[in-house]
Amino acid sequence: MRAGIIPAPIARQPWQVILPLTALVLFGTAVLYSAAAGNIRPWALTHLIRFGVFLVMALMIARLPRDLFKWSAYPVYVGLVVLLVLVDLIGGIGGGSQRWLNLGFMTLQPSELMKPGIVLAFARFYADLPPALTPNWRSLLPAAGLLAVPAGLVMLQPDLGTGLAITFGAAAVMFMAGLPLRWFIGAGAAAAVVAPIAFFTLLHDYQRNRVLVFLDPESDPLGTGYHITQSKIAIGSGGLLGKGFGQGSQSHLDYLPEAHTDFVFATMAEEWGLLGGLFVLAIFALILRWGFATARNAPDRFSSLLAAGMTCTVFFYIAINLMMVMGLAPVVGIPLPFMSHGGSSMMTNMICLGTIMAVDRWSRKGGLQGS
Repeated sequence: MRAGIIPAPIARQPWQVILPLTALVLFGTAVLYSAAAGNIRPWALTHLIRFGVFLVMALMIARLPRDLFKWSAYPVYVGLVVLLVLVDLIGGIGGGSQRWLNLGFMTLQPSELMKPGIVLAFARFYADLPPALTPNWRSLLPAAGLLAVPAGLVMLQPDLGTGLAITFGAAAVMFMAGLPLRWFIGAGAAAAVVAPIAFFTLLHDYQRNRVLVFLDPESDPLGTGYHITQSKIAIGSGGLLGKGFGQGSQSHLDYLPEAHTDFVFATMAEEWGLLGGLFVLAIFALILRWGFATARNAPDRFSSLLAAGMTCTVFFYIAINLMMVMGLAPVVGIPLPFMSHGGSSMMTNMICLGTIMAVDRWSRKGGLQGS
């Protein structure tokens, strides 16, 4: 009956993720409207327009054939590496970091595009690798090289948060590809040994301060610990039902820094309380569940690794931001997907979702025909 009433192209869309996602973006728009003291500008209207544009982009990505994804994996990777090199050479500087390329008509942050780009490259690498060679340490060397180049270039900007996100996406694909668990345990142990050395020798002063503040934010509540302290005050003061829409004192009185970007969840929690937070978590759970289900039902190894890696990339955004605003992780400047105001973050996450939509379509179409 539905097929007779609703046109087939509309009925075929993945509404099980589009509808919850739209609800989340509308909720985020309301939070941004409140954060601007009841004004639709400068954040709420832009947020809504970007979502509309990038949703169309995601639906266009979902129409691309599987063979095009696989063929373009390495060229896309090489192109993004070239852009990262150009950032280090001629990129614009802002906030002490060199992360952007001015293209005239827009400002591009290539490191954001590398998050889905590294997943695409690693999915192609492990899909082409014979299964018998997957647990062989020799196959780890080219994969490590694929990861080290973009991660190193991003760290030089410096952008620790994005570097970790790129590494996480690659590691997720490696884990899903079937690399031995002992390798990950060994890597974790090695990281634990190297971390203290890197802390004192490789990190910048502001990055070290963020780690120290995370360990003891109350040691400097008016200085380096200000962000985390005010965020926890905002979340805690919301209680069960919140203070009410437009009644958040932390954001409206400018106590809460970056209330519309990195700490938008704290802005929301103060006004909407625990129930608002549970609504946000429930929508994220639906999106992630759909992503992993798509990976599980994918028609081939490449498609499965691609969908799983893109889902893990979105998960990294969500987990790190929520842990950050609650004082469970250092402040690394990672926005909350679909709620924070920011074009680069919205674009990256919609590319990830568009790719998962493509895998979902391949599964329903029989996959290997590609279109």
